[in-house]
Amino acid sequence: MNLHEYQGKEILSSFGVRIQRGMVAQNAQEAVAAAKQLTEETGTGWHVIKAQVHAGGRGKGGGVKLAKNLQEVEDIAGQIIGMDLVTPQTSAAGKRVHQVLVAEDVYYPGETETSEFYVSVLLNRGTGRNMIMYSTEGGMDIETVAEETPHLIFTEEIDPNTGLLPFQARRVAFNLGLSGLAFKEMTKFITNLYTAYVKSDSSLFEINPVLKTSDNLIMAVDAKVTIDDNALYRHKDYLALRDVREESAIEVEAGELGLNYVDLDGNVGCMVNGAGLAMATMDLIKQAGGEPANFLDVGGTADAARVEAAFKIILKDPAVKAILINIFGGIVRCDRVAQGVIDAYKNMGTINVPIIVRLQGTNADIAKELIDNSGLAVMSATEFQEAADKVQEVLA
Repeated sequence: MNLHEYQGKEILSSFGVRIQRGMVAQNAQEAVAAAKQLTEETGTGWHVIKAQVHAGGRGKGGGVKLAKNLQEVEDIAGQIIGMDLVTPQTSAAGKRVHQVLVAEDVYYPGETETSEFYVSVLLNRGTGRNMIMYSTEGGMDIETVAEETPHLIFTEEIDPNTGLLPFQARRVAFNLGLSGLAFKEMTKFITNLYTAYVKSDSSLFEINPVLKTSDNLIMAVDAKVTIDDNALYRHKDYLALRDVREESAIEVEAGELGLNYVDLDGNVGCMVNGAGLAMATMDLIKQAGGEPANFLDVGGTADAARVEAAFKIILKDPAVKAILINIFGGIVRCDRVAQGVIDAYKNMGTINVPIIVRLQGTNADIAKELIDNSGLAVMSATEFQEAADKVQEVLA
């Protein structure tokens, strides 16, 4: 579950991570009120107006701007709220901005120059350990840094038996070239950041940039936080932070129906039981010359009601030109799935895209007979290659 910047910062702050303070606003008038309150509480004279969408690169799309007075706060907030923000991480249509974060200006003059760093905490799936990835090149896309100057990216892997050790936090601060108060501040920042990552059951913390202020404080100026969905039962308060407006409407509806669905950009809809088989089916479609329109795991209870719900979800995508149903009958019998397909087809009336059904496993022969004798425009297949050939045929 992705969070907005202001929500991620609230979690960080609750674990003692210093953040750039701010307040969220739903319209220009609220933005002005927030700016006034921030000035009273922090003394800031300028304010940063940030679009709150689940996408990076907001500044490049005009979603992050500096306001030097209250009139500019009102004007900029009015421009950003309601816009369709296009960034390198959105589609060409962009994402509609419903709210902005009005934040304090932390780039104030002082005894030293400000510096920006990149810090993230994530799971290294290759080693099965959590990892802190960091760089002196803050404020830049980490992909660009990795491509052009890979020697400026450092990593620190954490042994799950010991957790983050003090010398590791100090090594991060040392590699970032810090000393004195800034060094101590960074070690504290890294320690608290890792604690927040573990205790919030997150799958990603990305802070870009982490700022060393002119008075040598270390703080999170941005925050990209992703919570592990599987752990939300332990964090009911985090579940309330979910913003379904930022998610695919089809994926939200599928989730409410208990279907594991991911929307993709292809032309062949998939209905499969089991995540591994679903991935193999997507490869099969690609090999046959098509593009998968979705990932859809209907689970082990593929009865008529569930199959019908899956059909309706798939057919909401106008790009779908064919549907491939690929079921392995282990827990669920193939003949039961076949009957579910037939019943769902009849309940829905005419389905205007070709349907290929491949059933293997328990009672697969009975299932094939049911499909072949149904009188419906449904093609049955037994082997993987046979299903691929039929996908290729209907797409041609």
